[in-house]
Amino acid sequence: MQQRSTQAIILSRTNFGEADRIITFLTPDQGKISGLVKGVRKSKSKLAGGIELFSVSDITFIPGRGETSTIISTRLVRHYGNIVKNLERTNAGYELIKLLNKSTEDNPESEYFHLLDEAFAALDDQTISLPLIYVWFCSQLLKLAGHAPNLKTDLEGYRLEADKKYDFNFDAMSFQPSRAGSSSFGADQIKVLRLLFAGGRPTQLAQVKDIESIAVQLQTLIKPMLQAQSIAII
Repeated sequence: MQQRSTQAIILSRTNFGEADRIITFLTPDQGKISGLVKGVRKSKSKLAGGIELFSVSDITFIPGRGETSTIISTRLVRHYGNIVKNLERTNAGYELIKLLNKSTEDNPESEYFHLLDEAFAALDDQTISLPLIYVWFCSQLLKLAGHAPNLKTDLEGYRLEADKKYDFNFDAMSFQPSRAGSSSFGADQIKVLRLLFAGGRPTQLAQVKDIESIAVQLQTLIKPMLQAQSIAII
């Protein structure tokens, strides 16, 4: 069968046999692919450098008759090496990979590939906080899945007002006027949510005043949003 070439981000690696590995990788144009990398665990393997985690690589493979293809060449394009220098950022990287892998089908849109690449770039930048990266990443997953919240009007159709407090209705994915004693959100949190779902990059968002502390607050909102829409949760 004719070989194919694509860019790839490694989602998982599993040792197989004495020297091989089975990898799952995400591509911008051919979905998620499972591939066998023969002899990659040998010290002189030329394939090992191109299947590093937290990287983008060029991969050439031969599609298999079953679910597993055969990887015949790999080349590292860019590696986000700063991620593995910090344990918290490394763990966050693993969790974001896991979340995206669980929440996508076999043929996800190319935007998922670019989202994970952008997430690696943010994790590689030690100045961008983990809570900000997390809420940004999850907001983009919700948006790509078609589950972005209504951030313009409340549950009854009235425009959200800067001087009011709101609760969030997860069934309707919309805010509603706050009730006494409930946890509520105000203009600052809603403003940041709008920026997150507008698709700004983490490097741009990091410049917004007080966004790091607001991102911490928004984690308690974003996680239930994912659960309400049946998107895998970390």
